[in-house]
Amino acid sequence: MSIAFIDLQAQRARISDKIDQAISGVVESGAYIMGPPVREFEAQLADFTGAAHAFACGNGTDALHLALLALGVGDGDAVFCPAFTFTATAEPIPHTGATPVFVDIDERTYNLDPAKLDAAIEAVSAEGKLKPRAVIAVCLFGQPADYPEISAIAKKHGLEVIADCAQGLGGVIDGKHATAWADVATTSFFPAKPLGCYGDGGAVYTNRDDVAEIVDSLRFHGKASKSDIEQRQFNHLPKYLNTRMGFNSRLDTIQAAILLEKLAIFPDEIEKRNEVAARYSAALDNVVDATPFVKEGFRSVWAQYTIEVSERDKFQAHMKARGVPTMVYYPIPLHLQPCYEDVVGAYADFSVSEAKSKSVVSLPMHPYLDEDTQRSVIDAVLSFYKE
Repeated sequence: MSIAFIDLQAQRARISDKIDQAISGVVESGAYIMGPPVREFEAQLADFTGAAHAFACGNGTDALHLALLALGVGDGDAVFCPAFTFTATAEPIPHTGATPVFVDIDERTYNLDPAKLDAAIEAVSAEGKLKPRAVIAVCLFGQPADYPEISAIAKKHGLEVIADCAQGLGGVIDGKHATAWADVATTSFFPAKPLGCYGDGGAVYTNRDDVAEIVDSLRFHGKASKSDIEQRQFNHLPKYLNTRMGFNSRLDTIQAAILLEKLAIFPDEIEKRNEVAARYSAALDNVVDATPFVKEGFRSVWAQYTIEVSERDKFQAHMKARGVPTMVYYPIPLHLQPCYEDVVGAYADFSVSEAKSKSVVSLPMHPYLDEDTQRSVIDAVLSFYKE
């Protein structure tokens, strides 16, 4: 039996007719860029997340870049983000002229540690070389970061908060999405994400009107916003009045059409992901070194089901021999990556990130992981510990 780590074809089998019709509809319409499905998807995404505005863009990295620029982050600013995440979280920061400042993670959730964030902001302020400006928190592996705590700390220091929900779109805290606390949130529609398209894609969503206006302008070559036009009495297409230096980051209409069909079944898939995660935890608690911890009141979308094992290389070899794929995410924390070696503060302690980078390993996880197949995965894990 072949076991998929993430089974995208099982989802396609469920909605293939609707996907094919959606794609054909776009091809026949000829509206390949910013066609009606894009606006419809943005409206539905805003409704799903409880945000006032949502804007689709080229990918999740661009979404973070747009969010930073819309908040006015630039030269001399410090932007705080977790050390244990993919490079895309920090990558856009230097492109704004700002400096990434890495912060260690909570040992149970793997998300940004609020107490360590507070200490890092204090340290950077005391040093006086950079101005603390913003925080990017990540919903790692699908669980929201502790946005109530992070927001409170950010407000205390006068910082703004960006929620990187690339893995956590749909995750909630007491039923609320990240924008209940963050100034702006972003996500990725990379195919392997919980809500993924058939290529690259991303989105920015926010409750702030001022941020929304700038994001919409920046993603389309800095086109004139409504207020820009009103101030200049411009009577032509907005794209021909460029009031800021933007770039080209738009979601293709075909991808929006695909995402509309996927968003329709997304709530059901989140339920199924939670059922899969519950079966894993019931079988593996007190067997492996650690199973995922979800805070009270938090709901994960389970982008990954990540456990900890002390002999990871042997464990992965054991699982591979039994036909079970595994994945190690973030074996090198960001503060140890060569491209960031000049932006690590001497005050920082990354002991948790470094420890977790050596022990975490993810098991197959997707909404269509049936009980029999999952039992094979679980049995393979149990056999490692028996042997």
